[in-house]
Amino acid sequence: MKAPILYRISSVLLLLFAVAHTLGFRQSDPAWGVDALLGSMRSLHFDVQGSSRTYWDLFVAAGFSVGVFYLFTSVLAWQLGGLPAETLAAMRGPAWALALCFAAISVVSWRYLFTLPIVFSIVITVCLTAAAWLSAKTG
Repeated sequence: MKAPILYRISSVLLLLFAVAHTLGFRQSDPAWGVDALLGSMRSLHFDVQGSSRTYWDLFVAAGFSVGVFYLFTSVLAWQLGGLPAETLAAMRGPAWALALCFAAISVVSWRYLFTLPIVFSIVITVCLTAAAWLSAKTG
């Protein structure tokens, strides 16, 4: 498989990941028994650098930030997939940085999350790593 195809596959997976994360991270199942916790996260206010916030505010901000990051990386991977082989070979640093970033996300997902984000993170990491490897060999 060629690097551009792997970058495009990564891009589509990242777009799906961005949408799923943005729509799903605020969901909870009553069977989890966390309603009281979520209620207190939403209701207890505290001052942070002059702003009144709740832990829910911080949770939502972090969740949307992750969604924006996944969307950005989707665009970046798509753009990498459209570069000529010589240009792609010259982009070794950013290509490997992106692959290593998702390797770290895979480790965090493995440690703290559940099956779906673990699988997405690992598959994206494999695609990005293979693409970075193949694009470096082209140069």
